[in-house]
Amino acid sequence: MPPKAAEGGIQFKRIDLPGTAPFAAHFSNVTDTRLGTVLRGPDGASAGVVEHLLAALAGAEIDDCIVELDGPEPPVLDGDALSYLCPIHAAGVHPQGTRQIIRVTKPVSVTQGAASATLLPSSNREFFFEIDFPTAAIGRQSFEFVLTPQTFQREIAPARTFGFFEDAEKLRAAGFGRGADLTNTLVIKGDALMNPELLRFKDEFVRHKILDAIGDLALAGHPIVARFEGRRSSHALNNQLLRSLFSDPNNYEFS
Repeated sequence: MPPKAAEGGIQFKRIDLPGTAPFAAHFSNVTDTRLGTVLRGPDGASAGVVEHLLAALAGAEIDDCIVELDGPEPPVLDGDALSYLCPIHAAGVHPQGTRQIIRVTKPVSVTQGAASATLLPSSNREFFFEIDFPTAAIGRQSFEFVLTPQTFQREIAPARTFGFFEDAEKLRAAGFGRGADLTNTLVIKGDALMNPELLRFKDEFVRHKILDAIGDLALAGHPIVARFEGRRSSHALNNQLLRSLFSDPNNYEFS
């Protein structure tokens, strides 16, 4: 049986929908991954595009909190995780005992065409990602790092989300990304970046893909200690990776 979310854990509560109960930020509650990771509770309340906020919480090593939303998704803010991380640090955290972590004991991998996502045993929380887009604005990029609160804040949290001009209307039609615009999202049109003044890293696109993966893996319910390797991976593949990991108890152990 796959593990349940941590006692308490990270939960979302739709305060704009009276009578709906909080629901766990857990991979089993993911119902859509086409344009972002969408969670849905048992009574139908949902929270969309949660990966940036979840990445910030993971980077700050927060395992237990309630996120109250007055709409269908967290605000996009500056299109990164740093916009969440700064107020989290300002508010402070309260230690609540020993953290329970998940250690990957066997390689687990899922593929879809040329895309893949893999978890390998490791003593650290490592992330490697490689992307290759058929546009000169991105091209091929790769990045890897060891996740700590310090490296996350410095190397990953500032990386803004990105998207393609022609996909913007699809996102809005689906009811998500309503706060995204040229002031907070890197937008590619053809072979050009429409707002290059927003770039914070020369390889910002792949760094943001790592940010997304950190948020998606936070849906395990507990921190995962492993090496993640993503090659053109998506929210859908990241979710499949968690489902594959927890399909066999021999793949992991708690400590």
